[in-house]
Amino acid sequence: MTEQNSIFSLQFILLCLSSFLFFSSFNMIVPDLYDYLTTLGGGELKGLVIALFTVTAGLSRPFSGKLSDTVGRIPVMIFGAAVCFVVGFLYPLLSSVWAFMLLRFLHGFSTGFKPTGTSAYIADIVPNHRRGEAMGYSGLFGSLGMAAGPSYGPKITAWFGLDTMFYTSSVLAILSVLILVGMKETLPEKQPFRLALLRIRKTDVFEPRVINPSILFLLTSFSFGAALTLMPDLAISVGFDQESKGIFFRYFVFSSLLIRILAGKISDK
Repeated sequence: MTEQNSIFSLQFILLCLSSFLFFSSFNMIVPDLYDYLTTLGGGELKGLVIALFTVTAGLSRPFSGKLSDTVGRIPVMIFGAAVCFVVGFLYPLLSSVWAFMLLRFLHGFSTGFKPTGTSAYIADIVPNHRRGEAMGYSGLFGSLGMAAGPSYGPKITAWFGLDTMFYTSSVLAILSVLILVGMKETLPEKQPFRLALLRIRKTDVFEPRVINPSILFLLTSFSFGAALTLMPDLAISVGFDQESKGIFFRYFVFSSLLIRILAGKISDK
């Protein structure tokens, strides 16, 4: 696999499309989550909406990474998308703030698993000397999904109601793995799942060589998370209405689209 020169195989294109659908799925609900939480009586807990989601995604990554290297890339992707699918149907059934927070906590497992399996699969099928470029393209489609979801989520809510928006999120999540049907597992020696694989050792979560880039990513993500939490309220305060506030997200993500491909190619050189 690593001897080929092209990265644009059918597998790679489908994975990029899958990332677009998946990131659209869980991001399209973000603009309306805060209003929904306010109607439940938890307006002062808006910061936790992002925090709980992110904490679970972070806690689950050591497990998803280990399972991706043992059970397989595809099962990890399927599990992440399945969580997103189920959670989307449960949001409309909530009637309390703490039930909402619990569901948001569980929703984070989706981003802890699906992108991990996708990244590992891409690394398997692209040549080593173009891996940065491939990750750039993959990130491009993820960012497009992050832009498209919040842009159209509020429109769906305005036209068809909040419940329909949640259900649409679920449909996109399951489509993100259905388009991968027929793809072969790239892990050479798969193992059947067993509980022992969930035992995480220090070496599974700590690698001294990635401390510096991890700190850099932590600081960057902290800034991104703070901005993301305040965006919906800020959009309304500067004049956007309920339906059009998703445009604010579109411009926010657009800047990253301009640089990803270029940055990926530069990193390979």
